[in-house]
Amino acid sequence: MPEVSVRLADAADSPVVKRLWLMFRHDLSEFDEALPDIDGTFYADRPDIVLTDTDWAAYLVTIDARPAGLAFVRGLAGPKRVLNSFFVVRGARRAGIGLNAAQQVMARHHGPWEIAFQDANVGAVHFWRRVAREVAGDAWTEERRPVSRRPDLPPDVWISFDPAQGISREI
Repeated sequence: MPEVSVRLADAADSPVVKRLWLMFRHDLSEFDEALPDIDGTFYADRPDIVLTDTDWAAYLVTIDARPAGLAFVRGLAGPKRVLNSFFVVRGARRAGIGLNAAQQVMARHHGPWEIAFQDANVGAVHFWRRVAREVAGDAWTEERRPVSRRPDLPPDVWISFDPAQGISREI
């Protein structure tokens, strides 16, 4: 397997994070029927917020030093972390890279975690259930919650777990 690394993104990474964000939002548009804004972007302010707000952390996933994905974590000051956005480019999927990257991100922030995804996104359903099993064993839960400010969409699926309460696995 190629060398997968996850590092905290900083202001110098902003252009790369924004391009990866556009790819991520494009992938999700299949499930939330979002269209780009008039300038061709998908509310591109999210990376700016994540890169400057102290309650958020933006991570850049690289493979052999090339950008391959991103992870946005919120709730750093709260009782639980939320993996708000997670993306691996299509050319790096289904090779264990996403699992490895998710484990690396979670290892940086102790405590309980929550991750949301859509039932219609079958790949995400399988992926996040696998991540939960790998980091928490059987000590995880799943529930459906309405999408904030989007009553037209089906509920999101939320997985919750605390890696410290489950099994520990080396990355």
